[in-house]
Amino acid sequence: MSDQGPQFDMPATYRIVISGVLPKSWSSRTGGMEIVPPDQAREAPVTILSGWLSDQAALLGVLNTLYNLHFPLVSVEYLELGLENAAHDWLKAKPDH
Repeated sequence: MSDQGPQFDMPATYRIVISGVLPKSWSSRTGGMEIVPPDQAREAPVTILSGWLSDQAALLGVLNTLYNLHFPLVSVEYLELGLENAAHDWLKAKPDH
């Protein structure tokens, strides 16, 4: 299946880069995204979050959490339409499918 780009109400994989250090233990507060700590060699630390989110409302929830924690955004990147594994199960569970 070809990737059609981001869809408002579909699961997808995202990468978010923030300025600062977010502990790995906060993954549950960021929708279960994987948290990659900053490289210690960098002068200005950045943390990378990546993972599957159920839709753009979930993405907005993660972004709001980061905003409320005062982490400046460096970038937000759509990686791919998340139609495999858990995303496939999510689609099958929707009442209108």
